[in-house]
Amino acid sequence: MALGWIDLSDYSFNSFLLMERFQIRYFMSGRESDTEWKHKMGIALKANPAVQWYLTHRCPECAEQITALSDAAPTGSTAESIREAEVYVLSSVEDFVIYTVPEAMDTHCPWIYSWDKTRLYEMADFTDKIVLDVGSGSGRLAFAAAQKAREVYASEPVETLRECIRQKAARDGVANLRVAEALLPFLPYPDSAFDIVMSGHVVGDDWEAEIAELARVCKSGCWLLDCRGDSLGDKASPELVARGWEGMSYIGAFGTAMHNHRKQVFK
Repeated sequence: MALGWIDLSDYSFNSFLLMERFQIRYFMSGRESDTEWKHKMGIALKANPAVQWYLTHRCPECAEQITALSDAAPTGSTAESIREAEVYVLSSVEDFVIYTVPEAMDTHCPWIYSWDKTRLYEMADFTDKIVLDVGSGSGRLAFAAAQKAREVYASEPVETLRECIRQKAARDGVANLRVAEALLPFLPYPDSAFDIVMSGHVVGDDWEAEIAELARVCKSGCWLLDCRGDSLGDKASPELVARGWEGMSYIGAFGTAMHNHRKQVFK
């Protein structure tokens, strides 16, 4: 789905060459009945054999599906129709596209450029805490927490985003920030390791398994924080509230109500 963050016509179809296996698997799933996407993807793949080769080898479980799309595409497509197909497909994975150039996120993603870090500090006391940021992205929450915490672990599955965090930390002299690869619900940390576990725009694919994994790495008394950042529109999460999370509302930078959530874990 096009999110309106970036102008996709400025981006090459080669952006797919920087995507991870789990991302390929994700955007290829559930496409059986989406005939327009399949048609446009087939045209774009046939015109970009290097991208097709990469996708099939990076994600072999999708290789047959990807090859079939290209094989079914018409031959002799014009340059204009090929580019139209490329932009259409890129727009369906706009978030993954911007992750390939994470430096653009600070100026194009509203939950980053409009966000006030004091909203995070209102949710828990970070002083001298050991903190885990799950799905860290370009580091919005991690860098804010690092200003107060003893140590912050930024957990992020996308390599370009992990490297972005490392570069920012080195540039700004942030010595208490560690970066690791991880994807919920499988975190590479021992039980009861953290004082605060936070995320934004992460939990929701499998509520029970993901929240259980967040709680697993919590110490007793740890806070779980869902801190989304400001946007043009937001909704409280009934799924989190139903699981005992406290809603925390405020009027955001765009003049609309924003909703964060938190829950304290005792063991």
